[in-house]
Amino acid sequence: METLHKIGRRKTAVARVYLSEGKGNITINKRELANYFTTPTLQYKVKQPLVLTNNEETFDITVNVFGGGITGQAEAIRLALSRAMCEIDPEHRIILKPEGLLTRDPRMVERKKFGQKKARKKFQFSKR
Repeated sequence: METLHKIGRRKTAVARVYLSEGKGNITINKRELANYFTTPTLQYKVKQPLVLTNNEETFDITVNVFGGGITGQAEAIRLALSRAMCEIDPEHRIILKPEGLLTRDPRMVERKKFGQKKARKKFQFSKR
């Protein structure tokens, strides 16, 4: 199996995931998973597609991720890994789809409008 390449996005974060056969090493921006995502919650989010499909120690994963915050980056990686798992074996789709891991979350930050303080907040109204 040659290297498989998939892209995942969340908010403004973009993750490029490269899968190849190996022992289960996950490298994110040339750093180990535990060094890049320090909290167990974020580590779980990244590993979730691998755990559900029983592929934790089957592939070596290299990730390039940029933009957004740390949670957005973790969820972008999760989407890319889920897409890669479906490419490897179409049966994985049945497991990942009900968990909502194949859905691209469309929510983005709403833009600030002119004449207002923020996206929805207005300046204080003065009657007189």
